[in-house]
Amino acid sequence: MTDILKLLEPAGENATDDIIRQIRFLLDSGDLQPGDKLPAERKLAEKFQVARSQVREAFKKLEFYNIIKTMPQSGSTALNSLISDILKMDNCDFHSLVEARSIIEINAAKLCAIRRTEEDLKMIESAMNNYNKKIKECGSALEEDLYFHRTIAEGSKNTVLKSMMMTITPDIMVNYAKFNVCKTNFEIPISEHRLLFEYIKNNNAEAASNIMSQHLTGVLNFAKTQQIAL
Repeated sequence: MTDILKLLEPAGENATDDIIRQIRFLLDSGDLQPGDKLPAERKLAEKFQVARSQVREAFKKLEFYNIIKTMPQSGSTALNSLISDILKMDNCDFHSLVEARSIIEINAAKLCAIRRTEEDLKMIESAMNNYNKKIKECGSALEEDLYFHRTIAEGSKNTVLKSMMMTITPDIMVNYAKFNVCKTNFEIPISEHRLLFEYIKNNNAEAASNIMSQHLTGVLNFAKTQQIAL
């Protein structure tokens, strides 16, 4: 196994994102292999010259993206997926990523409306409320938005759809930041999230898939214009 610590550089001003970027680079380059155990938080904090809380926050985000998995009492294990490798080899563009997301999430919403449990509804509603609060306070809530969508994918009870969504999420986030996708009227996504929740709650599968399609149409069209411009 490669000595990961020797390959890492001190973190920059945005420490958490810089840690994520460096670990993802090591995965993509092959220096960090699936199943490799990451160094302890303390050692990474010393190497990055940051607080352990910042390393911990980076780990939380990496686990959310399904890039690492924390094993109880055995540290954090690096993960990478076959789909991620395929996306990297094919050099997929932003439009292709968003189009794939749309296909996945439209079907996830439909299945969620059919299969969701009462516990799923609680998770979806909680995620929706957290998004509403964050975007009204800060004007942006990308992570909260993606977590809301993740709860719907979990409610679909289709582990492949959920895994595919989580695999492309990091690359979509990079492009969202690059193209400033989240600069929008937040009243629209709040309203559409509410409709999604209500349709799922009422087991209206067709309406749930339709509103999810509508919800993602804007960014899909935007991504297409960027593809043309490039």
